[in-house]
Amino acid sequence: MSTNRKLETEEAKAFLEILKDRFEQNPSRHKGLKWGPIEAKLEAKPLKIWAISQMEETGGEPDVIGHDTETDQYVFCDCSVESPKGRRSLCYDHEALMARKKYPPSNSVLEVAADMGIELLDEAQYRSLQELGAFDLKTSSWIQTPTSIRELGGALFCDRRYDTVFLYHNGADSYYGARGFRGLVRV
Repeated sequence: MSTNRKLETEEAKAFLEILKDRFEQNPSRHKGLKWGPIEAKLEAKPLKIWAISQMEETGGEPDVIGHDTETDQYVFCDCSVESPKGRRSLCYDHEALMARKKYPPSNSVLEVAADMGIELLDEAQYRSLQELGAFDLKTSSWIQTPTSIRELGGALFCDRRYDTVFLYHNGADSYYGARGFRGLVRV
C-alpha cells in the first residue's frame, strides 16, 4: 500500500473517470442517483478518493451502491464478481496472525482494511450487496465478526452458492487462496 494517502491531480482525475464509467455502466446498483453530486463530494475529500483507489488497485472494482440520506453520504463498495484478488490469503485479525506459528499469512483482513481506509462489510451489508448482483460464486469473503465469536477464536465469512447467500465460520487464523474480503467507503 502507498504511504502517500493522496493521488496526484492527474491521477485523481483519471481515476474519477474510471469510477464515472463504472457508475454509468451499472445503473441498477444505484437507481435514482446522479454522478455529479457524487463526484463533487469525492473532489472535496482526497483521502476518500485515495481509499477507493486502493479498492480498485487490489481488484475490488468499487462502485456506488447507495446513498444514506440521514448522513448525506454515498456508499462505495467492492463490486468485483469474486472476492478482490489482491486481498486474499489473509487471516482475520492481528491476534490471529500472531497466533499462527506455522505458515503465517502475509497479513490480516482487519489490518489491510485499516491501512486502506475502508470498512469491512458486516453480514447485513454483504447480503444487501448480493441483492445487486451475484457475487462470490467461486470465492468467499470475510465479514465483520461479533466480539463474542472472535473471543472464542472464530471469525465469519460469506459466499453465494446455489443462488443463496451462506454465512459460515472458521478459525480466525485460517486463510485460503479463494477467501478475501470486501470493503466499503462512505463519502
